[in-house]
Amino acid sequence: MFRELARRNKQLPQEDCLRVLETETRGVLSVHGDDGYPYGMPMNHFYNADDGCVYFHCGKAGHRLDALRRNDKASFCVYQQAGQEEGGWAWKVKSVIIFGRVEILNDWDTIVDITTRLTRRFTQDDAYLQKELMQSGPGTLLLKLTPEHMCGKLVTEK
Repeated sequence: MFRELARRNKQLPQEDCLRVLETETRGVLSVHGDDGYPYGMPMNHFYNADDGCVYFHCGKAGHRLDALRRNDKASFCVYQQAGQEEGGWAWKVKSVIIFGRVEILNDWDTIVDITTRLTRRFTQDDAYLQKELMQSGPGTLLLKLTPEHMCGKLVTEK
């Protein structure tokens, strides 16, 4: 059902893909948008090793939610610069793409848990976290991307 990489010698092992998901903080979530156009948006994410799913927080209305309510299929792409060869100009880049289905969650306990874990990737400021949960929490939903296929590759940009 899902395509294999054309250049298999560039494919990342599964553990490298998971490491990219765990360490990088942003990627692009793409959904089936209005009038057949793809709709991709940069999003902070949290990879939960406990269940193998990727979580995003979002508001309770908008293009993204309208699209997901029509069609729950999505892809999520994350990449990281993996360095340069000494004396070279070209960057090595690791990229991971996940294809899966998105579930919209409105459970307060789950929202608090995942939002707290996501926020901890950026700051340890408890006062900030509590203020955000109280002010923005009631207007927040979670998106849970359950992977059906994941692949990664290492390329040199030259």
